[in-house]
Amino acid sequence: MNWVCDCLLDRLSFVSTSLENEKFPTWPDLLATLIGGGDLSRVQAAWAMNEIMSGEASDVQIAGFLVALRSKGETVAELTGLVDSMVANAKPLSIQAQTLDIVGTGGDRQNTVNISTMATLVCAGAGINIVKHGNRASSSSSGSADVLEALGVRLDVPIERLVEVYNKVGIAFCFANVFHPSMRHVAVARRQLRVPTAFNFMGPLTNPALPSSSAIGCSDLVMAPIMAGVLASRDSRGLVFRGDDGLDELTTTSANRVWEVRDGRVNEFTFDAQDLGISRATIEQLRGADALHNAEVVRQIVSGAEGPVRDAVLLNAAAGMVAYDESSEGSFDERMKIAFQKAANSIDSGAAKTVLENWAKTTQQIVGE
Repeated sequence: MNWVCDCLLDRLSFVSTSLENEKFPTWPDLLATLIGGGDLSRVQAAWAMNEIMSGEASDVQIAGFLVALRSKGETVAELTGLVDSMVANAKPLSIQAQTLDIVGTGGDRQNTVNISTMATLVCAGAGINIVKHGNRASSSSSGSADVLEALGVRLDVPIERLVEVYNKVGIAFCFANVFHPSMRHVAVARRQLRVPTAFNFMGPLTNPALPSSSAIGCSDLVMAPIMAGVLASRDSRGLVFRGDDGLDELTTTSANRVWEVRDGRVNEFTFDAQDLGISRATIEQLRGADALHNAEVVRQIVSGAEGPVRDAVLLNAAAGMVAYDESSEGSFDERMKIAFQKAANSIDSGAAKTVLENWAKTTQQIVGE
């Protein structure tokens, strides 16, 4: 059995076994705990999410749970339990290799270009195995799915053939709408609540391909270290970062806060792109528009266009490379400097552009068969 299925079975077994050793949860018990300011265990949170994902919870129970949890503030154990269950209820994608995802929570309300999507192309051009998890825009004008579609990448590749895409191109896209069908059970509650909930932070943590490393941008300063803690709890490695300007990216307009997850530990530090010789930019210089506009920006960047957008893309691609390389040594700045040059070479050699062209061509051929 492949390692992805093994991981999923291990997590389901963990929840089932742990529930046998705890008082079986009920909604009144869990809600009373949260309303009283108490924390749930990882297993209790997983039980609640499984009730939601299976369609057993009512819209009222779902809304009450999400609001009570958000009002109290999610813990690492709670968010980990939610993620455990959401991944276990997703359609799996088995890619038996070390892989990377570069992704953001969204929610920064800055409408920048699709920096993380471009960074994944750069990393793929540098030979890194990519499985990107994403969706259409919710709080911006263009999500990763929107811009990839505008670039000619087909989102309707059958799940059973995505591994074929990955094997040919070195990159695959897990469209959240397809891989998480159980999310339909929370649609009504989320739509009517219209406030941020734990689900706003779970997307980057619930890639169904279970990447071995992640570079995650989080616009919420409180939740960023919580997300890093989830990576550590789930034996993943990677980076979580937030620009001091509020971006869910490594930014070039200000300094950044970074949480690195390595060997089960989380280390926090600050990082400034100026230390790599990158000039300060403004948010306006990184601003995007709709999917068609942002797709044209992607084409320009992978074709070698210079400027602030390229700097931001290379910076985030470098972060992905640092997250991916578990054997690298040295300070974060030293590792970023080396990775930044590799990222630049991916564009300047034409490799990143070739990845995009081959990705679009391959998906179009498969869907057209």
